[in-house]
Amino acid sequence: MLKNAPQRRPYQVAETIKCWIVDRHLKPGDRLPSESELMETLQVSKGTVRESTRVLEAQGLVETRTGPGGGAFVREMSEAKAVSLLSNYLFFKEISIKDIYQIRLALEPELAASLAGKVAASDMTRLRESLHSYADPADDSETERQQHLDSLHFHLMLAELAGGNQLLTFIIRFTIQVLSDLTIYHRLYEPVTHDLGQTGCRYHAEILDAIELGDAESAYNIMREHMLDAQQVMNQQEAQVRRGFLPEPLA
Repeated sequence: MLKNAPQRRPYQVAETIKCWIVDRHLKPGDRLPSESELMETLQVSKGTVRESTRVLEAQGLVETRTGPGGGAFVREMSEAKAVSLLSNYLFFKEISIKDIYQIRLALEPELAASLAGKVAASDMTRLRESLHSYADPADDSETERQQHLDSLHFHLMLAELAGGNQLLTFIIRFTIQVLSDLTIYHRLYEPVTHDLGQTGCRYHAEILDAIELGDAESAYNIMREHMLDAQQVMNQQEAQVRRGFLPEPLA
């Protein structure tokens, strides 16, 4: 019998189930013990079991299915869910553009250097083709905004080539999504900045040249210069990270 206060029991049961998932090496799609099994094993009520399942569903670790063959099943948390949960945590924190670029400066030059000489020709072609969308001057502020988003996506494309380093990809994806969705650019898309996309395109092309040549030092230095320049633009254009939630896309 669990000893904690009644209102905490569902969370205790949820933690026990998570331990079972680890100890039994359960995989996404595997069925969890039935309600009756959990009630008998943990000596808790049906209501507690159901609430603990809802806790795990909210955490993105379990899904329930109704009908024949239904029940509670292990699920793999999506990256979008993890990003959304992290944004929930950061909602009451004071996150600044400086914070974002401190992370980018620490990670992205190292990422570029690590890719030197290791990107397949097909991936290199895909990366170079992605530059076309922001290679020319924007005609209006909306086009420039889209160019800026496309330019940010280039960095995610690089992260996805990082030798299966899921943690690196996740962190870079999160910072890019904050810059895309939660950043207020008070003056970023004024007419004087309509070469924003072209500037990013030049940096990206030079980074790809260095990667293709296997020049890790140049790839590192160009990416670092790019990050410092981008941060300066954000500062000049009075960019701020607004308080908000990153949405989890609907399935």
